[in-house]
Amino acid sequence: MKKRRPLFVAIVGGSASGKTWLSEKLGIALGGNVARLSLDSFYRDRSHLSPTRRSRVNFDNPVAIDWPEFNRVLRDCLRGRQTRIPVYDFKTHSRLKRTEGIRPKPVFIVDGLWLLRRASVRSFFNLTIYLDCSVTSRLCRRLNRDRLLRGRSNESVQEQFWNSVEPMHKKYVTPQRKKADVVLSGNWGQREISAIVEKLRLLDS
Repeated sequence: MKKRRPLFVAIVGGSASGKTWLSEKLGIALGGNVARLSLDSFYRDRSHLSPTRRSRVNFDNPVAIDWPEFNRVLRDCLRGRQTRIPVYDFKTHSRLKRTEGIRPKPVFIVDGLWLLRRASVRSFFNLTIYLDCSVTSRLCRRLNRDRLLRGRSNESVQEQFWNSVEPMHKKYVTPQRKKADVVLSGNWGQREISAIVEKLRLLDS
């Protein structure tokens, strides 16, 4: 792709809807022209709270995100500046002391639950994608992920999903569907990925 103002792609969908998977596939399809970001990196640091209080925080509400820091990183990327992003530990609900560097790239693929809610954030993106995934699939994937990667019990994952994740999904995630340029639902795959890559090439031409 030509060297010019970078393109920003937003991948939005519910928890465990396939955002990271699609981001990885697009990154591979576009070769070394891509930097990937996740809104998950920008959860607010909760290290000042006791473990009991941390467990009561609603992490499925958009207020759990450090939006000013996220906007700063997006602005740096837009201006072609090297920048740094926080590293978040989901097991302790706190940020690590180290950060990760992001170098300027022609394309930035960003995934997150709430990228299309705020006009100030939405305005960064040249292409927006919404993943419409069934509640059954999302719960199954969430169970596998949280038990394996985050040391959660089956019971705690189920309780959080039905008491917090799904109600917040209906309130904050689902309404973004109508704001997306592309909606992927059902059994989508390589054909849809190729179509998205072609859209990006057209945007860059």
